[in-house]
Amino acid sequence: MAPKPPKSTFEIVMLIDDNEIDNFINDRMIKGCNFSENVYVNTGTQSALEFLKNMTIKKDVRKEHLPSIIFLDINMPILDGFHFLEEFEKLDQSLIKDIKIYMLTSSIDPSDLSRSEKYKSVKGFLYKPLTQDALQKLATA
Repeated sequence: MAPKPPKSTFEIVMLIDDNEIDNFINDRMIKGCNFSENVYVNTGTQSALEFLKNMTIKKDVRKEHLPSIIFLDINMPILDGFHFLEEFEKLDQSLIKDIKIYMLTSSIDPSDLSRSEKYKSVKGFLYKPLTQDALQKLATA
């Protein structure tokens, strides 16, 4: 009998990025490092917000159905990452207060970092692509 693989660090992780190649790479890294087996991928902030809004208005939703971590790109069409953060922080705080958001970007603009620090849900700023080292640091934080 083959040994069971170790349990993932987080039950559910959400990726929000309009670049499908980045999503593919980051999804593989998350699963390959056993960071999470369940990755919700959204190619836009609007669809991610709708999903989260629908989850938080259900009377029987449990926190374990929500992502523990969201990796959020900054530069996206229509609604960028900062607009997502503004709307995210309006959701039911009793359900989303434990969700950690990490900005995952290729931006080197220092104002993006300082702007992201204004949101209480943002716990860090990471550069694309995700690496095994970055995920291990988050897993032990």
